[in-house]
Amino acid sequence: MGKVILTDIRIYAFHGCMEEEERIGSDYIVNLEVEADMKKASATDALVDAVDYVNLNTIVKEEMSVRSKLLEHVGQRIIDRILKQFPEVLSVEVSVAKQNPPIGGDVGEVCVCLKG
Repeated sequence: MGKVILTDIRIYAFHGCMEEEERIGSDYIVNLEVEADMKKASATDALVDAVDYVNLNTIVKEEMSVRSKLLEHVGQRIIDRILKQFPEVLSVEVSVAKQNPPIGGDVGEVCVCLKG
């Protein structure tokens, strides 16, 4: 077993329930941890046998570009897509953090963490 970890994926997106979030957008930071069986990739040294972190990053960027009202929804889409695309993946943990959320206070970020 092993893990592929992507940290601090920075993305500008338009998630949220408020109209202004849809129009203006916000900065997001996504962290991803993927647990997988890496025996074959370790033995073959072939990218085709690995959980390719370039593809993981692409999945995150594509799913973050699809507007959602809730961070939970976009996080679950990321998990579902990774599990579907990589059969060797056993679990996925994702955190989606909105920077400077418009919640009427001095809050650096709000973050939702999901595991699937």
